[in-house]
Amino acid sequence: MSKTPSRRSTASRTPTSNPLPTTIWFPDSDEPNAAPIPGAVLPAWAIDKVRTEFVGRPAHRPALLLKIAIRDTAPGMDARIPSAPFAAAADDENATSRPSILLAELHPDALPASADDLPAGGGEMPGALEDGWPGFFHRAHRLLPANGHLLMATRQRRDGGRLTDPLGALIASARTAGFRYLQHLVVVYGHPVGDRLVPAPPTDASRGVAHCDVIALSAITHA
Repeated sequence: MSKTPSRRSTASRTPTSNPLPTTIWFPDSDEPNAAPIPGAVLPAWAIDKVRTEFVGRPAHRPALLLKIAIRDTAPGMDARIPSAPFAAAADDENATSRPSILLAELHPDALPASADDLPAGGGEMPGALEDGWPGFFHRAHRLLPANGHLLMATRQRRDGGRLTDPLGALIASARTAGFRYLQHLVVVYGHPVGDRLVPAPPTDASRGVAHCDVIALSAITHA
């Protein structure tokens, strides 16, 4: 990263037709756990930020969020997806039983090896995306309420010594299922100290990876 943006940079969002600029999130300077727990992608502090700041909740009251972990896209993937609900505030009059945010943590091994050869149309994507991802996005769209948010959190992995970035292919597949791209969030595994970044990557991250990527999408509904 050649430039260090303000750590106060954040995103508080309402539905929009125009994508928002990429935002970089840093943990607070006194946050003891900058990295996620083993097997996870998004740190706990970033999940809290999603539930309070990203969706623009009044007085930063936490929104209902359902977190799922996708580790493969083989047939029957739904039966193997663990989930963890994060409840809204107990006295929230607007809380419902349906989550307004679906956070999907995508294990790097579940992603396509390379996005270089994937076509732009989601319905013709080969391999794992053809079998698993379009169906997942359609089911996620049905789960969310109007203007609900799907957040996909993942990080790069190394294939043949190169870091892969399949996010564009996933966004294309999500769009065919009725989602609108909103924003790309970069969540840093580390602390800014002066003009330097002190990395604190998780033990299961690929060498040289000190952040995860979060793609924010909103569910498009039609009357």
